[in-house]
Amino acid sequence: QLREGEGGLVEAGGSLGLSCTGSRQLLRNNAMAWFRQAPGKEREVVAQINWLGSNTDYADSVKGRCTITRDNAAGTMYLQMNDVKPEDTAVYYCAGASTREIPYNQNEYIHWGQGTQVTVSQ
Repeated sequence: QLREGEGGLVEAGGSLGLSCTGSRQLLRNNAMAWFRQAPGKEREVVAQINWLGSNTDYADSVKGRCTITRDNAAGTMYLQMNDVKPEDTAVYYCAGASTREIPYNQNEYIHWGQGTQVTVSQ
């Protein structure tokens, strides 16, 4: 139901934008998030946004460097990453929750994309 746009290779200090499209009903009415999983590490949440886009939450590791937004009319969610670091290298997933507001429990994210690779070079 969800599809991430192409990730890519970017140099450290550069910028990269990700997009997520899919079911318009999901992308208009549910909280959404970006997760990532680096090799050998557990999947972690990067950023979350409620259904209206009025409330967002970021992992400490990306605060000040990433911005999550959504365009409900277009049925698209975005993640803008600036000043990227090698430790941002991971497969990035978009996810949709069963709630409208940002869930307390990440198990509420029940809709997933297939993931897209982001690689940050030194």
